[in-house]
Amino acid sequence: MRRVISLLIYLLVSNVVVFATDTKESLDENLGHAVVLTYHRFGNSKYKSTNIKLEQFEQHLQYLQDNNYTVWPLSKVISTILEGKKFPPKTVAITVDDAYKTTYTNAYPRLKAKKFPFTVFVSTHSVDVKSKNYMSWDNMREMSLNGGEFANHSLNHPAYMTRGDSESREDWERRARKEIEKAQTRLQKELGATTNTQPKLFSYPFGEYNQEVADLLKELDYVGVVQTSGVVDASSDLRAVPRFPMSEIFGTKKGFILKVNTLPLAVKSITPRDPLVGLQNPPLLNIKLQHPIINLGCFTANGDKMDMEWVSKTELNIKAKSKLKGPRDRYTCTAPAKDGRWYWYSHLWIIKE
Repeated sequence: MRRVISLLIYLLVSNVVVFATDTKESLDENLGHAVVLTYHRFGNSKYKSTNIKLEQFEQHLQYLQDNNYTVWPLSKVISTILEGKKFPPKTVAITVDDAYKTTYTNAYPRLKAKKFPFTVFVSTHSVDVKSKNYMSWDNMREMSLNGGEFANHSLNHPAYMTRGDSESREDWERRARKEIEKAQTRLQKELGATTNTQPKLFSYPFGEYNQEVADLLKELDYVGVVQTSGVVDASSDLRAVPRFPMSEIFGTKKGFILKVNTLPLAVKSITPRDPLVGLQNPPLLNIKLQHPIINLGCFTANGDKMDMEWVSKTELNIKAKSKLKGPRDRYTCTAPAKDGRWYWYSHLWIIKE
């Protein structure tokens, strides 16, 4: 029965894949955790994979309010980790990627009515060219007065932040720095000098990156944010902060309640860290746990069971039963908690075919 439930969870959340890297050596579970949600479009069913119906979004907000969740902007979640402080029980952050117009017309009035803060990641070029599908800087200035904060989602939202096959290291780094730094300059010029500085946040376009990109972000003093499922706590890799994606398919009330009540799986380290799949496909992932976990189940993004080899009570190797197909896949492991909630961990794989 538990395996069936685990599979159901996967089908509820399979939207975008995750990459999680080595965690801190010591996990202080007493500091609590936060669940970060990410949305894209609101009330625009032309794009079902990235849209949330307004009635669904209203259900989400009402559930958070009725059940006394603490809603923070993402900057406060990250600052809490950096400062070694404790999260309040049931802490949630609401984020939005891309700054589509429906964020202003449909999401913002509902967030404002609930007095919920939120974080929007902006690809600045689309705003600068005044695309009809995107918010304006004036929209954002208004929103910043009512709980909105704005962060970096690159200049042009490139299809690949990772280095191309024929791209030199120097050319790639020049391109990547431009995408990050020019967007930050525009944010600060339009929204104020302190915008996205405490801390600096960057959401990877399409949620894709590799070790090279993550290391560049760290060098530039940014916190990297992905578009994949997982829970944030003191052990989180701040180059790859996980988020639960919300959409028409995966934003059902049942799925939402499950996600905002998940717990972080106590992962000590993983190998390999880089999500790029090499010559070995399917890839093998080694996971070391902080402590033994009972009834752990692991699946691919499609919900397929995986081969699991326990090396010890706190170490295992997992591997898909068949070749992963591009452009992305993931390995996800969950385990039931005693109170009916679920522990959660996911790892992104990028497959270049």
